[in-house]
Amino acid sequence: MTSLTRPAKAPHHTCPDHERVVITGMGAITPVGNDLDTIWANLTNGVSGIRAVPDFDGLEMSEFRSKIAGLVKDFNAEEFLNPKEIRRFDEFVHYAQVASAQALYHAGLIDSIKGESLPVNVDSERFGVAMGSGIGGIQTLENSRDTLRDNGAKKVSPFIIPGSIVNMPAGLIAIRHNLKGANLATSTACTTSTHAIGLGARLIAYGDLDAVLVGGSEKASTPLGLSGFGAMHALSTRNDEPTRASRPFDKDRDGFVLGDGAGALVLESLAHAKARGATILAEVAGFGMSDDASHITAPPTDGNGAKRAMINALADGGISADKVGYINAHGTSTPAGDVAESSAIESLFGKNILVSSTKSMTGHLLGAAGAIEAIFTVLALQHQTLPPTINLDNPDPACTLDYIPHTARAVSGVNYAISNSFGFGGTNASLVFRRWA
Repeated sequence: MTSLTRPAKAPHHTCPDHERVVITGMGAITPVGNDLDTIWANLTNGVSGIRAVPDFDGLEMSEFRSKIAGLVKDFNAEEFLNPKEIRRFDEFVHYAQVASAQALYHAGLIDSIKGESLPVNVDSERFGVAMGSGIGGIQTLENSRDTLRDNGAKKVSPFIIPGSIVNMPAGLIAIRHNLKGANLATSTACTTSTHAIGLGARLIAYGDLDAVLVGGSEKASTPLGLSGFGAMHALSTRNDEPTRASRPFDKDRDGFVLGDGAGALVLESLAHAKARGATILAEVAGFGMSDDASHITAPPTDGNGAKRAMINALADGGISADKVGYINAHGTSTPAGDVAESSAIESLFGKNILVSSTKSMTGHLLGAAGAIEAIFTVLALQHQTLPPTINLDNPDPACTLDYIPHTARAVSGVNYAISNSFGFGGTNASLVFRRWA
């Protein structure tokens, strides 16, 4: 009988350079900072970016179950974008554009984050974009609905659709930087940008492109965003203690905290990166997906779908589980999700694996979560320091791993790390990163 089991690939270090995928640039707008140095300092010092949401026009915050979010601070779109772009496009688009420019600048491909800089030393027809969002321009849709109701159809902006659709960040980034390769947008709930990274890596590994700018963006801390997730009883209601509200793996957790922001990474084939003399930050060593096929929001209690995503990511890179030294968990601070993921991790890696959830500090950025957490994972490999899970005061007895509580941990010899993302609808994805040294 013919086996249907997919054979493991050869380890990436034995593959030709044109098949290996490396990271050469990163950029992020997050609740804990808008540049890599600030972000890393805050993460490793356990600084929370979660705070009270200011009142919305015409709405009392007392109406909302959850009144807190991981909000972006000190972000001024006017420093980077022209007035028309700011006026026409939703804030999630602004975040994506700036994070992407940061990543291109970090990769040495453009000379300024501001303006419409074009990459140097690349073939624009071999450079693509895969940038997604889980929610898209919900803020623009809410505002436009108010305009329609109050002022009539003729006052609705012609930019309501292009200003809010999920693929517009990718489109504007491609236009801004003359990236003429594939132009794609993923939208798979909280797995969105992990899928974008994996898809971008495969476009390179399959030889379709030499480089892809990948990531995700989100601005969902809006009246509908907060009320919709609140109606599901998905959000934390620890409103009097915002910085202590997101508490993955803690027995007193009561839901996740919405977060805003964007993350972007420049992926290149190893051959392409070497040819242009790029600084390599890490390697995308494996990518795996799965589906729970069980419930629209709740994972299987044993975390089987999560486990299969991690198994597939390891198989994709020809990597054994004992090589992995750290996992940046999906870890949203929901009662069911944290237990399921812990069970999946323990069954695959054993009790000694080091795990943390940076969502304890950022909140949950939905479609942007996978991108910023991939960046955090790469930074952890570079610095050989693992960010903590803050607020883990009373560990859930059902969560029995080492979640690096409260304080960052210096390590040595951690060469492989995993970043997990799992989303509504049962969609799962995992990425394996290899330290570049």
